Amino acid sequence: MKTIIIASDHAGFILKEKLKPYLKKKDFRVNDLGTDSLESCDYPEFASLAARCISGGKYKRGILICKSGIGSSIVANRFSRVRAALCYNTEAALLSRQHNDSNILVLGAAFVDVRLAKRILDIWLNTEFQGKRHKRRLNQIKEIERGLR
Repeated sequence: MKTIIIASDHAGFILKEKLKPYLKKKDFRVNDLGTDSLESCDYPEFASLAARCISGGKYKRGILICKSGIGSSIVANRFSRVRAALCYNTEAALLSRQHNDSNILVLGAAFVDVRLAKRILDIWLNTEFQGKRHKRRLNQIKEIERGLR
């Protein structure tokens, strides 16, 4: 069984709760990092928690959800080895995996309903990284992270 982490702020809570059983049905062990209610909270807390888990190698992939997805993307991409991709459609999800080997899917609950989120998620989970010229570009990103570029 594969494991995936998921986290949200209050604005993404409902979508997160609807995606968890969907992931479990697809044989994922889901580790929910919070939040656990609709009570107002700060997205940087949950985005950084998830990104730290991916960056440190504890998990291979994760999902973040907030109202627009923008804030969580900004936070997550501050961590080395994290390639968080904000996807509002299936094509972006496909390309984020094929070209960028994204390891965190970010969804904006204000722009993606449950039905679309499941379609995006399916594509993101089942698309392999293409490598080749894209690997060269990811290596350039690693150099940037290390301050070599």
